[in-house]
Amino acid sequence: MWARALCVGLLAFTVGLIHHLQPELPEAALQYLSSSLQGLSARGSSSSPSLEEALSAAWDQLITAPSRHWGKVAVGVNACVDVVVSGVGLLQALGLHPESGGDHLVLTSQEELATTFLHYMQRGAAAERFYSDADSFQHISHTATQNPDAKHFVGGNAALIAQRLASHPDMEVLLCGPVGPKLHELLDDRILVPPASLQGQDEYHLILEYKAGEQWGSGHAPAASRFIFSHDLSNGAMTSLEVLLSSLEDFQPKLLVLSGLHMMEGLSQEKRASRLHEAASALSDVPSDILIHLELASMTDGDLMRGIIYQQVFPLISSLGLNEQELLFLTQSANGPHSTLSAWSGVPDVGVVSDILFWILQGSGSEGSGLTRIHFHTLAYHIIATIEGFWGNQVSAVAAGARVAGAQACASETIDPSRVTLKCPLEFSTSQTETGSTARISASEPVAVWRKGGVTFHFTPVLICKDPTRTVGLGDAISAEGLLFSESKTQ
Repeated sequence: MWARALCVGLLAFTVGLIHHLQPELPEAALQYLSSSLQGLSARGSSSSPSLEEALSAAWDQLITAPSRHWGKVAVGVNACVDVVVSGVGLLQALGLHPESGGDHLVLTSQEELATTFLHYMQRGAAAERFYSDADSFQHISHTATQNPDAKHFVGGNAALIAQRLASHPDMEVLLCGPVGPKLHELLDDRILVPPASLQGQDEYHLILEYKAGEQWGSGHAPAASRFIFSHDLSNGAMTSLEVLLSSLEDFQPKLLVLSGLHMMEGLSQEKRASRLHEAASALSDVPSDILIHLELASMTDGDLMRGIIYQQVFPLISSLGLNEQELLFLTQSANGPHSTLSAWSGVPDVGVVSDILFWILQGSGSEGSGLTRIHFHTLAYHIIATIEGFWGNQVSAVAAGARVAGAQACASETIDPSRVTLKCPLEFSTSQTETGSTARISASEPVAVWRKGGVTFHFTPVLICKDPTRTVGLGDAISAEGLLFSESKTQ
């Protein structure tokens, strides 16, 4: 900036000196010098676009629609009404003040709710738990809904994905899940809900949000996120799975999006194993021309995760969506790469993430896996990894997912560069288990692409909302948007 100002000053002095020493100099020459001075001064006063603004503009140029659209998508099976409240505000209203955090895989009391919430709040991480005591949950739920600031939204991964897909006018979306009166009222009118999915009462999930920097007792939130819990028996038993699968013959979709497997953690171990086996058996009957995308969510039961990976669900799906918590738990449960890592420290290392994604796509120890695509999303960046020859338009898909993350978190239609920030590394190693290449991104090239052993990786940063309006459902919107811009080469 100072160099430009010096140049402007010197040019102005030169023009004045020339005019003084050479008054007979042609007027045209003086006008030319003066206009040059004005142009340089104007360029110096106008600010260059920020990196955030340049990245957003570059995405808009990169993102193109696939040559072939899905047309029809069937989605199931977890659906509910989300009651969104301030986590700290609700727990204080319940008279809870834990001194320290501690994780509980299943919540049995208000005290366990408070300590587990504090545990994840201190890490700025999202989590989801089952609350086993029906009477206690009803009391907490009543307290939450009485809060004047409580908001009701479409909830459940399946319903949220269906809602996002239905926002595109060229899509026909079928949703199968426990849809009660309130949820039916909140759903997009264009979403088809079969009569067998309608029920008299809604399932409620409580979403306890917290902001970056928020304090509660000894806890300090390094980032905005949320803690979700419920006493949800309909979704836990995946009661709508058979309705979903029986609807495929009449609806004839090209893509089936499945979610809600994590809700089975509320079942006993015996019932969980039986229901997972039934689900896998039913999914194996899905016609081969219908691709299946599985959306994972927060889980704590290693046996359930191993059951999903080995010979149960992974061999039947083509695409997978998950975040950093789910990815780490997956590799820990299956003793995969970097499984000794107990937790992420700050932004997940790109090389570590790509090592795990590569391992999953290479089969993750299961025979005959049909998985060919993974959409990984974390707060600071996204990666879509695909086996070569199966998917197209993934540059657009990963950019579209990142773009919707920055916009939806700020509750805006498009990204507002003044409201977002970049926390993603601009240069990074693509592997931590072997000598990998170094990848880079820039404002002119916001998507980095690299290849390894038949797998192609597409990486792009996320523009993080500085003051997010709502954090719930971002992962579902990201995965849905990525699927909308993806093109299968096998159909």
